Amino acid sequence: MEPAIFIITLLCGMLVSRVGLPPLIGYLAAGFLLFIFGVQDESVPLLQELADLGVMLLLFAIGLKLDVKSLLKSEIWASSSLHLVGSILFFLPILKLLGLVGLDRLVDLEMNQLLLLSFALSFSSTVFAVKVLDENGDGQALYGRIAIGILIMQDIFAVLFLTISKGEFPSVYAFGLLLLPLLKPVIYKVFDRVGHGEMLILFGLAMALVMGAWVFEAVGLKPDLGALIMGILLAGHAKSSELAKSIYYFKELFLVAFFLTIGLNGLPTIEDVGLAGLLVLLVPFKIMLFFVILTRFKLRARTSMFASFNLGNYSEFGLIVAAVAAQKGWLPAEWLIILAVALSISFLIAAPLNASVNRIYQRFQTTVTTLEKHPLHPEDRQIPVGNPRFLILGMGRIGSGAYDELRSKYKGEILGIEHKQDLVDFHRNEGRNVVQGDASDTDFWEKLERAPSLELVLLAMPHHVGNMFAVEQLKKLEYKGKISAIVQYSEDALSLKEQGVDSVYNLYEAAGAGFVDNVIHELLEPVIEDEQDNSQDNSQDNSQDKAVASDEINQILSKP
Repeated sequence: MEPAIFIITLLCGMLVSRVGLPPLIGYLAAGFLLFIFGVQDESVPLLQELADLGVMLLLFAIGLKLDVKSLLKSEIWASSSLHLVGSILFFLPILKLLGLVGLDRLVDLEMNQLLLLSFALSFSSTVFAVKVLDENGDGQALYGRIAIGILIMQDIFAVLFLTISKGEFPSVYAFGLLLLPLLKPVIYKVFDRVGHGEMLILFGLAMALVMGAWVFEAVGLKPDLGALIMGILLAGHAKSSELAKSIYYFKELFLVAFFLTIGLNGLPTIEDVGLAGLLVLLVPFKIMLFFVILTRFKLRARTSMFASFNLGNYSEFGLIVAAVAAQKGWLPAEWLIILAVALSISFLIAAPLNASVNRIYQRFQTTVTTLEKHPLHPEDRQIPVGNPRFLILGMGRIGSGAYDELRSKYKGEILGIEHKQDLVDFHRNEGRNVVQGDASDTDFWEKLERAPSLELVLLAMPHHVGNMFAVEQLKKLEYKGKISAIVQYSEDALSLKEQGVDSVYNLYEAAGAGFVDNVIHELLEPVIEDEQDNSQDNSQDNSQDKAVASDEINQILSKP
């Protein structure tokens, strides 16, 4: 493979990342540059094979994270389906009209080709949405979960298209794939025993590319579908999240090859860039359509607006659909380049829009809230808190342990906040006062009722960003009580202290202190007591020494 491919791709990716945009824009640009330098898709066949692997691993990773139950919610499956239909009905006449006015790339296209383009333009970018949500710490916020659910549904629509695009009837042996769930116990046992590290990665690649892609292709089905199905099959395992993280960089690396192959198809002409710009001007319709649909499912205007802006762009899956269509001869190859340019421009515009969406909402709040449909969605209503004395944000193992300790030693109401509904249900069954909410979401604090008797807030969330955000929101609410937090790193403790947190405890230091405390209690104290029983003459001196030692230990263990 040409050495220039690696250097140019790296430099373009770095330059784009420096301005806060997804590196994939740089990879598309690198493909165009390589084409200028004479590199063509046919001259590097390995690149296309890596691109195919990237798409399959992308679908496998989506399957690993897929919560089928969440997709059954009407605000997910129905809104994504309605948006797909609405987008096609919007783009189809617009594209036809542009063809009638004389745009060369559209003049000779037939209705089925226009329908295919409309389908590709209906998708939103998973890569961009996840990046924005991760940067804002809103992955578990309601609007973030809504956006990700819609994107997964769109990915499923794309996979169905890829499967149908194969254009062949599957073998009769394809019915045997219905028995795959019966192999689940065996696959899970192997999953349990592969351990971690490279063995886990090899297991994931074997499941995605052999048990998934190769087996499905062997019976006449699309290999991409096989990769997705195997991911869904493994999604219920306890190590599925670890597997997704292990193959993440393989997936990202192979997808670089996919974006490069797009650019290697040729350079965009001035007309192509102009047409891509016209397509980008249609993106606001996608945003407005999402907003209207989501508010019809009784979501708050703010939730709907944030999710809609997150989905307001074109998608890499649209490129995948167009690439398959171009390979089949259903679309001219030039459209792959046009869509790549439109994708890049949509990202350039979507990045600042998502950064300023809160200001946009504040400005138009009075107007957009009139579109809300009441009663609001159960997860999007005001959060009742009662009048607690203690508030715990994050009811994992640390939060639940703190809850039980406070309940055993102090009077007054305790309230726990947890964003996972299954954990909320568990704690309620255990007799704990817990409500659902995500303290790392601005919307949570807007919906939270005030608690006038609140004395202490415990920050027990696993991510430092979430704890810092909670401190900022408490300041905005003019909370005057005490705040305590758990951290994993010393630099996190320093930043929380600077923000005014009263006490910060390092998770690992606290665990070590607890371990020493347990050793002192179980091993050292009985020995001292036996010595005291056998040394009556020195009992007073021993008591004094023990008191001094106890004070020293307590001073060490009480340090944050």
